[in-house]
Amino acid sequence: MPIARLGDVDIRFEVTGDGDPVLLVAGLGGSAGYWTPNVAELARNHRVVLHDHRGTGGSSRFEGRYSVEGMADDLLRLMDHLEIGRAHLVGHSTGGAIGQVLAANAPDRIASLVLYASWAVLDGQMEMCLDLRRRILRDGGEAEYHRATPVFLYPPYYVKDRKAALDQEAESATSASPPASILDARVAGIMAFDGRPYLPRIACPTMVLVAEDDILTPPYSSELLAGGIAGARLVTVPRGGHALSRTEPDLFNETIAAFLADHAIAREDVHAA
Repeated sequence: MPIARLGDVDIRFEVTGDGDPVLLVAGLGGSAGYWTPNVAELARNHRVVLHDHRGTGGSSRFEGRYSVEGMADDLLRLMDHLEIGRAHLVGHSTGGAIGQVLAANAPDRIASLVLYASWAVLDGQMEMCLDLRRRILRDGGEAEYHRATPVFLYPPYYVKDRKAALDQEAESATSASPPASILDARVAGIMAFDGRPYLPRIACPTMVLVAEDDILTPPYSSELLAGGIAGARLVTVPRGGHALSRTEPDLFNETIAAFLADHAIAREDVHAA
């Protein structure tokens, strides 16, 4: 994956496919690899743009304060680097928070928005989950942090027959992990996020997508999002946990592709920086 040098940070990115640009923005883990089950299908009709957030993957291992707004600024600068004037944005969890900021602050740059397993304000359930993750990180280090991650992402029906594969996934994540200081700073940054002021300013077509068995950002978080964005469409599916795009990729890909098809960008707008 190539590197974009964007001021104080290097961002690793990948572009595949042709058509309307679609930004696939990962959640707390921040890695472009999160979208592996979805890229090929969405790239059939779109120019799919992936990136590793600052502090993760092949991007700069930035030590310091993290915020959703800062991550949104990184993505906007990446769009400028790639000469993308307008794009669709599909954001998972933290990626959805990034999408809220960009759709409100740079409305001319975001053609449509998918907020998937996301939230606008920290509630008791999410706070409890994230506090637990921080304690696991503090007491057990990076390896235990990544080993515990599937508990928050995947529902039992998905985990029960995939234990060995998920253990391997955790080992791979550990070997490529940022240090605990960065992991903790990223969690702290998203816990401080409050998207409620952004929601009334979002005017682009928006779909809010959530699984009923998501324990990290339960359906009521998506109901709040949809209720705060004029014209937003709330889509709830029966199962898939917090990582619907990985647990039910066919359903996810079909749902996203249909939404994008309904909101195609005019050709002259795609590269209008």
